[in-house]
Amino acid sequence: MSNTYQPINCDYYDRLEAWATMRTICLIRFKSEDGQVQEVSSRIADLFVLEKVEYMRLENGVVLRLDALIDVNNIPLPNHC
Repeated sequence: MSNTYQPINCDYYDRLEAWATMRTICLIRFKSEDGQVQEVSSRIADLFVLEKVEYMRLENGVVLRLDALIDVNNIPLPNHC
């Protein structure tokens, strides 16, 4: 994954916020820093921005960059902006 952050689709971000608000347990697939596809099931505890990079903190403590997401609840992340 590139160190340069690629903002995600705004509608998809809204969907993530909705799942967080509803406390939905989500199946999240993402690419780890070494490029491996990982999968985790957890609630989204928080969405936040740090140094112009968007992150998701999961209830289990995992923190992910949003541009690392592949899909959430089998809904693929649209092309990055």
